[in-house]
Amino acid sequence: MQHAVGAPLPPPHGPGQGPAGWTNSAQHPGPGPGLPAGPPPPPHGWAGPAPSQPARETTGHIQLPPGGPVPIPAPPPADSGTGAAMLAVLLIGPAGAGKTTVARHWANNRRVPTAHISLDDVREWVCSGFADPQSGWNDNSEAQYRLARRTCGFAARNFLANGISCILDDAVFPDRPVVGLGGWKRHVGPGLLPVVLLPGLEIVLERNAERSGNRRLSDEEVAGIHGRMAGWYGSGLPIIDNSKYDVETTARVLDDVLARAIASPPSW
Repeated sequence: MQHAVGAPLPPPHGPGQGPAGWTNSAQHPGPGPGLPAGPPPPPHGWAGPAPSQPARETTGHIQLPPGGPVPIPAPPPADSGTGAAMLAVLLIGPAGAGKTTVARHWANNRRVPTAHISLDDVREWVCSGFADPQSGWNDNSEAQYRLARRTCGFAARNFLANGISCILDDAVFPDRPVVGLGGWKRHVGPGLLPVVLLPGLEIVLERNAERSGNRRLSDEEVAGIHGRMAGWYGSGLPIIDNSKYDVETTARVLDDVLARAIASPPSW
């Protein structure tokens, strides 16, 4: 007998009889050829017990602890690089400095779980309505940048709350302290370790020329950004000139710089 439209599903009949333990006999009243008849459907109008919520441990979901400000990490053992330290790193540099490639390589080769978060990638999550700074820096592009930075900061804090270090990369300008470095510190916490990656202008121009799409800038833009980044000299932040380093060497130097920064955090 078919159930009326809107009537509840048949009650469970035990394992092995369809999804979630119930049989399809309500929709298929007769057995198929050569198959034994299944249990009869319940009487019409049978309500059955109220459905229970599945236990949390059976759903496959893990409740995230609240992300709090990242504290300054404890120093690792001497001569071990960053070791197994739980870190939140901000790698700063102009377009073409190689910061995204270096950040990913460093994250991939740590002995402990480490995530890489690229601000540009998060900004480009916006598809329709993306405010491309190359079309002019305006209120929309500024708002999307701030939104992406908050999103990255939230992600970093949740990774760290779950035992995963992270490295973020962004082109932060020294002449915009409130919007740039100050914003990252507010969204991640005082334990964030900023490092500047700043090769020579000719290297940056060469690497930028290899880019495509909206990641490629004009030579004039690259030169202007590189000039502004030079303001980090004298700031107290560690600076790596990777003009003559390959990616692996740069990542190793970065790890050494971070180990020193943990032992003696920069003032910023």
